[in-house]
Amino acid sequence: MTSEPVRLLLAEDNPADVYLMEAALELAAMPVTMTVARDGREVMDQLGELKATGHLPDLVLLDLNMPRMNGFEVLTAVRRDPVLAHLPVVVFTTSTAPEDIRRAYELHANSYVSKPVTLSGFMQLMERLGAYWFGTASLPRTYSP
Repeated sequence: MTSEPVRLLLAEDNPADVYLMEAALELAAMPVTMTVARDGREVMDQLGELKATGHLPDLVLLDLNMPRMNGFEVLTAVRRDPVLAHLPVVVFTTSTAPEDIRRAYELHANSYVSKPVTLSGFMQLMERLGAYWFGTASLPRTYSP
């Protein structure tokens, strides 16, 4: 893994899932700085602000069922923005519906994972995601507005 903390944007409206993610990251001692957006509009607002400062997240975990803008709408907007289009986006949802999986990949999601329901499940998933996204994959780290 990289020595610099990875910047993670979690797009999640469920407080219980946010808590599980925070606990999993802490227990796994992963070098991650996480910010949370509670709905799709907030995701786009945060990305707009971060884009202006040049400090985009390294990875976005995107729930599909969020108020104001759902995950598909967010993913569409991200991929249409020339600056945001390169962001790795992992769809992170409870849905296992084949049409949701197909649509997410049609919109160029980088991955699609089912959200666990327990803390141990979150920890296992974050260790796997961390090993790949933060240890194996090369992520775009710089952007100048």
